Amino acid sequence: MINTTQLALAVSTLASVGSEVHHQAQELLNRYQQRIDRDILTFLTQPPSPMGLLEFEHRLTASLRELGRELVEGVCNRLEADAPNSLPSHVRVEGEEYRIIKTKTQQSVDTLFGPISLWRHLYRPVARDSGEKSIAPLSLALGIVENTTPALAEVTMRALAGTGATQRVVQEQLETQHGVVIGTKRLRALAEHVSGRMSEARHEFQVGRLLNLLDQANRSVGGRKPVLSVGRDGITLREYEHGAFEVASTATVTVIDRRGQRLGTVYLGFVPQPGQGQMSDQLTRLIKAVLSGWEGPLPRLAYVTDAGENETQYYEQVLQRMTHPRTEEKLAWQRVVDFYHAMERVWALAAALFGPKTPAANGWARKMGRLLKQPNGPFRVLHSAAAVRARQALSPAAKEEYRKAYNYLRQRTQWMQYHTYKKQHLPIGSGITEAACKMVFTQRLKLSGMRWTKAGAQIILDLRVVLLSGIWDGAYRHILKPPTSSDLPTPASGAEIPKEMAA
Repeated sequence: MINTTQLALAVSTLASVGSEVHHQAQELLNRYQQRIDRDILTFLTQPPSPMGLLEFEHRLTASLRELGRELVEGVCNRLEADAPNSLPSHVRVEGEEYRIIKTKTQQSVDTLFGPISLWRHLYRPVARDSGEKSIAPLSLALGIVENTTPALAEVTMRALAGTGATQRVVQEQLETQHGVVIGTKRLRALAEHVSGRMSEARHEFQVGRLLNLLDQANRSVGGRKPVLSVGRDGITLREYEHGAFEVASTATVTVIDRRGQRLGTVYLGFVPQPGQGQMSDQLTRLIKAVLSGWEGPLPRLAYVTDAGENETQYYEQVLQRMTHPRTEEKLAWQRVVDFYHAMERVWALAAALFGPKTPAANGWARKMGRLLKQPNGPFRVLHSAAAVRARQALSPAAKEEYRKAYNYLRQRTQWMQYHTYKKQHLPIGSGITEAACKMVFTQRLKLSGMRWTKAGAQIILDLRVVLLSGIWDGAYRHILKPPTSSDLPTPASGAEIPKEMAA
């Protein structure tokens, strides 16, 4: 096996070419300097005008882009020696033996500055029936995927994960701003590759961000105790293949400082799945990793959601039973049923008791909303509703609406003690998670005319949650780190290769 340094030597020219490269680069810079000087002179000798400035900027942009393209092409083509005898004759990749092809072959590669021609040596499988394709160690070392450099791939994937993005919009942006044309098939293949790698790195960087936020919260000034607030919710996405609506899931983990200010949030998002098991597993893993890595005072732990089935099951089956990963002490999670969902039931009670949108209904609901935030608020609201109900007859439809709304509040009063939560500086609304449904899903996956397979949607979600969590730069650079020595193309022992394989 060889290490990264040895691989770099294997695909690089000798240091003696440095002066030649410098000379050629200087000639290239001088040539473009002359072109740019002519553009400047042309602009200065004309009367100032909007059209003149427009054309000058476009000419200058084109010159700088072409200069960058030629520089990248020239430098990259100097990384690997032309003479095959200066490179390993055989390499081994993932247990497969490859041998060098004597002549260099051309590869068209898209960069931030446009397409370049990269000349590199290929290695083909020694075994004729291996079924493996030839490999290019130089392309592997540079991180070129789907004929795209790492820098252009990052720009492309960041755009694809952005709000309001579509494949066509991204493709047009690449052609306009970078002079490259990436077809839909290649764009999807590139997205699948980068998304998969980013998904692998997401957990580590989300944990790191939350630990950093907890440190900020712990050092903040204020009379409150920092809060680690968890939320999750569902949103319908149409699965066109089956023609049915299914519920996708999103989750948030937020850090709130001593002044009650939200410092930051990380996001999870998954396509519809029975029981939302993947969401529960990943959210639990994230919470436990943060608590395990945090060595300061334990923050208040809040779980703020509506009272949906999946949200309730996660609290009862996971959070209520959770112990601290290091001390094994049981954790005190405070569940909070979202205040605004509770108020929806209050308004439903009002409509059933006084008629929809009547002045009496509006007045009573607003009064109950204030009462709900006072000590023992839920009981007092239920008492008031029962008192009104005892004095008047209701239609069968109104009775049913009253029953459903009344039971919703009655069965969840222990999680609606908003007066206590506010004294403890806990959030009483799930607005962060409600907003996450819009940011993670609606603003990207529910645009007009969009259709998704589950696999395709998850590729975008994996990119988007990294972007929204504020960890894109670190995660992307992490996936570009040189592979370990065991993953690199390594010189094979040519003397030990069977003759029949080397034929």
